[in-house]
Amino acid sequence: MGFALALEEAGIPTIPVSTHTFARLAKATARAGGLPTLRNCFVPHPIVGLSPSELRAYIEGTDPVEKRPFMQGVIQGLTAPLTDEDMKDASFERDMPRYLEPDTEDDLQFLFHENRWTDQLPIILPTEARVEAMLSGTSVSHDKIVGHMRPAAFRESWAFDVEKVAINAVMAGARPEYLPVILALAASGVSARSSSTTSWATISVVNGPIREELGMNSGIGALGPYNHANSTIGRAFCLTSQNVQGGSVPGDTYMGSVGSNWNYTACFPEAEERSPWAPFHVDNGYKPTDSTVSVFFGGWYTQSGFGPRDTWQEKFIRCLTATDHFSPPLIVMDPLVARAFDDMGFTKQSLIEWCAENAKIPARNYWDDQWITSLIKPHAVAGIEPYASRWKAAPDDMVNMFRPEDINIVVLGGETQGAFKMISGRYRGPGAGTLSKDGPTVLVDDWR
Repeated sequence: MGFALALEEAGIPTIPVSTHTFARLAKATARAGGLPTLRNCFVPHPIVGLSPSELRAYIEGTDPVEKRPFMQGVIQGLTAPLTDEDMKDASFERDMPRYLEPDTEDDLQFLFHENRWTDQLPIILPTEARVEAMLSGTSVSHDKIVGHMRPAAFRESWAFDVEKVAINAVMAGARPEYLPVILALAASGVSARSSSTTSWATISVVNGPIREELGMNSGIGALGPYNHANSTIGRAFCLTSQNVQGGSVPGDTYMGSVGSNWNYTACFPEAEERSPWAPFHVDNGYKPTDSTVSVFFGGWYTQSGFGPRDTWQEKFIRCLTATDHFSPPLIVMDPLVARAFDDMGFTKQSLIEWCAENAKIPARNYWDDQWITSLIKPHAVAGIEPYASRWKAAPDDMVNMFRPEDINIVVLGGETQGAFKMISGRYRGPGAGTLSKDGPTVLVDDWR
């Protein structure tokens, strides 16, 4: 829509075309942008992978939403004079009442569910007393703006303050001492409720002394539901994201085709004391005594394995090449695995470089991806390396899927098995959801 508006401003009439699956989203976006009567045209879904003749049939056929010949809608949209109704804009009252009317707990739980203020699980009702108790966990002013958030690039960014984060922390069942971590996550500006059709989620890693202060679990079951701090901090970030960005409603502000279970909660600490290597935040310029949260945008796939066994190289290559090349892996490995690699002479960086060097696929496979063609190809055409070389490669040439700086390693686990996971988790750009080219890591100490 932004591109269409730019053309309109240049004096070139335009009309947006969407597939019918996105009709509700297209109309809601136009309404939110102040253009409630924007003329839209729609073709059937999908369009990816269809032949030219099949796509031409869409154009020559009927608009499945407006129930008229598709080209008729295009011509009328471009040539019909604007009416008084077309010239009306839309305004919205974005302020919500600070308090709800008193009611029974059952009725209020139902109200929160009906308004989609929850993740559809039961919540702790955010009474005034509970919110005040939560706010005792920070010395930061309750009305301080924490940041801005939106579910997608074409949506308006909404500002939110400390109190709004505290409300969602109460709902998630968090404790006041967790609030600085939740505020730091929210301050990253990366939404845990992205509207991408690819069903993105976020994964959050906590480093520094705050892990021990809150009793977070980096051992057995660290990625599971076995620790109150891990579970409720992640849930609070997810609830905050959906409620401070203007919603997360399937078919409207959320379009993930299959969804992601990471959207419930996805937060864990690194097992720094049991790792042979420097922790993640130290690798990224912070002091060991700093408490930080780092947000990885992905949560799309998980590859798993054990090792390093005699055939670890083949196993790693199979896992790496089975990942999605637009969403690099966050490699989470048990301390047993990390120490074994260390005994073999690998540093964390040299293992990352080995992974980047050995994760290769044919160029035709690399470019046969909607995210790569839409977001990486412009960099390649502009001559930016290493994308330019991948673009120039012959179809059967093997090209690297990742740069070393795309891959990250975090150590955690209970040392009951030498296991590792490669989880979709982009930390640096270019990529949807990454707001900082250096990666979104936030100091928790700023929010104490």
